[in-house]
Amino acid sequence: MKRGWIGWSALAGLALLAVGTWIGLFVAPAERHMGDVQRIMYVHVPSAWIGMVCFTAAFVFAIVSLWSGRRVWDDRLVGAVEVGVVLNALLLVQGSIWGRATWGVWWDWDVRLTTSLVMLLLFAGVLALRRLADDEGRRASWSAVATIVGYVDVPLVYFCVRWWRSLHQVQSTPETVDPAMVLPLRLNAIGLLLVAIWMASRRARLEGARRIAESAAPPARVVSEEVARA
Repeated sequence: MKRGWIGWSALAGLALLAVGTWIGLFVAPAERHMGDVQRIMYVHVPSAWIGMVCFTAAFVFAIVSLWSGRRVWDDRLVGAVEVGVVLNALLLVQGSIWGRATWGVWWDWDVRLTTSLVMLLLFAGVLALRRLADDEGRRASWSAVATIVGYVDVPLVYFCVRWWRSLHQVQSTPETVDPAMVLPLRLNAIGLLLVAIWMASRRARLEGARRIAESAAPPARVVSEEVARA
């Protein structure tokens, strides 16, 4: 089967993740205070970044879906939300591991951790809500509205450490991080973005195929009557 540009970009993303992780584990220096524990940052921070990128893409897809009424945007919304939920869950697991090593606890109801958990629940709720609607149009509109509402928490997650006191540090910049640490972060972030695009695209395609198959299938009542006559 011919591989499209998204497939090739996913392979490039995996290569970047491999290189970035290797540099982060074996080349970048250990952090002055946390030591080698800090190296989880090279997967933790990209998971946070790309997860929020996925939710932002879903927010845009939701607006376009409501505005245009085209189901292809609902398919793309599903792909972006599902990948975002997976990355958000990984983010919380990685953060718990890091927190246990640095704070001495697996979990703390810190503002960054709490808003990140709420973000996961809100977008998981979007996926759960889809299962409650049998009508295709209602499913798309409910999902779009729920995504727009849920997105309110995304900027809150990003800015909360600036607005309130938090155990979590304020976002660093390339000027405040050792250049040897910046490179693996960027490589892993770009690599994870490319892989996430591929995963969301594949999921959107599967959702479109499911929707077409569902619309082509005869109504359940017709099927039951045919079975009864047989």
